[in-house]
Amino acid sequence: MVKINEVAQAAGVSISTVSYALSGKRPISPDTRRRIEKAVHELGYSPNAGARMLAGSRTQIFALTEPLRKDTHAPTHMAFVLATAVAARRNDYDILLLTDEDATAGMSRVASNGLVDAILVLDVAPDDERVKLARAISTPTIFIGIPNDNAGLVCVDLDFAAAAELAVDRLADAGHRAIGLVGQPEVSYEMSNFPPRVLAAFEKRAGERDIQSGFGATGSKHTSRTATRRTVARLLDEGATALVLHCTEEAHVVVLGELAERGLRVPEDVSLISVGASFDTAALRTPVDMIPLVPQTSCDLAVDLALQSLGEDRPEPGLRLIDPVYAAHGSLAAPPGGSAD
Repeated sequence: MVKINEVAQAAGVSISTVSYALSGKRPISPDTRRRIEKAVHELGYSPNAGARMLAGSRTQIFALTEPLRKDTHAPTHMAFVLATAVAARRNDYDILLLTDEDATAGMSRVASNGLVDAILVLDVAPDDERVKLARAISTPTIFIGIPNDNAGLVCVDLDFAAAAELAVDRLADAGHRAIGLVGQPEVSYEMSNFPPRVLAAFEKRAGERDIQSGFGATGSKHTSRTATRRTVARLLDEGATALVLHCTEEAHVVVLGELAERGLRVPEDVSLISVGASFDTAALRTPVDMIPLVPQTSCDLAVDLALQSLGEDRPEPGLRLIDPVYAAHGSLAAPPGGSAD
């Protein structure tokens, strides 16, 4: 790495003069400043974060607060971490990942010492402790997810309610009159912001379309296979001819296995639609229609808003909901003996 003394030598000035020019602590003549800037550019010198803060310039770092808890579904969360890092790097930014289980600790630390230009918030809980902190600090903060109390915040997310409604509408239009929702683990309905929105919208839309609806969770990490099989069995026994899957990739595999053991074909006997999956359901042993959650779409928008928040034209507080898109893979058909409305 190029050191400050090398910059000073190339510019023909003292080390202290280079330091003053970078920190802005003392006035430097225009000619001397130009020589220093030329040396910095040609040598590829990168002043440390402290000097940039003293000069009032950007650190080129975003913090990403993503608390890793024992119930965290790592593949999904890491997909968002990667998508955020890619979007940031495309804009010449690096990501400082904050994984403290006490989610406010790291966020408060980077905000107080000015290490980052903005903070991106992942794994948003309905009653998220970072909401209060985001309102108290001056560092721009973007939520990738929607807490219940979101007044005055900038939030980005898939429109999960619209996605659930779209799934119900597709199945209702195909003639299904009884639909089951295979949901997330039970803890997700307390700790995550989006599963309750999917469930509420699913039940509301089913009622509006005069559809019989049922719901079941998929259990914890250690009981997910048993809980998922139990949920599928119950929903089918209650008469469901279609299932909406809002669950992990592992649970999708269990659902398909349970249907196969019962001798049920997709879509001839049971139709399936996956809602909010961040993995490719077309790659499952039986491809499943999906309304995907695309991490890159959410994270690209969040990074754009973070960059905008650093300028004069700051984004207005509010929700930025991403419209759901339906991808057909051949798992939707009319129910046995039925026809589309």
